Amino acid sequence: MTRLRRRTGTKELLQTLEERVVLQPKQYKGRWIEVFGNDRPIHVELGMGKGRFISLMSLQHPEWNFIGIDMYDELIRKGSEKAEETREAWSAEHGGAEAPNNLRLALGNIEGIEEMFAPNEIERIYLNFSDPWPKTRHANRRLTHANFLTKYIDILNEDGEIHFKTDSRSLFEFSLNSFAEMELMMRNISLDLHAQGPAPNNVMTEYETKFSGQGVNIHRVEVIVGERAVARRRELTSAKKA
Repeated sequence: MTRLRRRTGTKELLQTLEERVVLQPKQYKGRWIEVFGNDRPIHVELGMGKGRFISLMSLQHPEWNFIGIDMYDELIRKGSEKAEETREAWSAEHGGAEAPNNLRLALGNIEGIEEMFAPNEIERIYLNFSDPWPKTRHANRRLTHANFLTKYIDILNEDGEIHFKTDSRSLFEFSLNSFAEMELMMRNISLDLHAQGPAPNNVMTEYETKFSGQGVNIHRVEVIVGERAVARRRELTSAKKA
């Protein structure tokens, strides 16, 4: 990752954005329902970058709550700016209507994800263009390593899923093996998501827009974790075979 240039006053600015920004997410473990004021399913993007994906998803799906997590406060700042920009555009397109208030941006290290969420508290995890950590000795830092998957499985609920996208073929292969070794069910595996043009119903991240525009293959897979989600998948598979 390119080193971020931290703006003067970023920390102070974030402290004024408490309606959108959560600087101490660990204190809300098991209590995110209070943060949103409703019991809608919670979707979390781990490593949200500049926030385009999570901002657009929150507007397209008001039936869900969204949390974007990053460990860099400068990216939280950029994410808050992107959220405001997309909300204003949405409002203008909808005759001045108020945009859904279903997005929070949290400052935190993903290594401690189990300290931010209680078991079964979230429904979906998005991993978009995570650092591939290409050196073998750094394999345990990859966000699809078994150490992380164990934590994800714990905090995901009965409908829990992991949606993973990357431009790194080596990371994708590593991840598919990790999912298989954990005996997790997979669906919609793609080695070239945009082979036929922009994939339908797919929100692009900043990286994805750049890479796909350069002809780089985007790899994607959906991983089914929760027991109820697995049961639904099996029923659907059986119905197709019948």
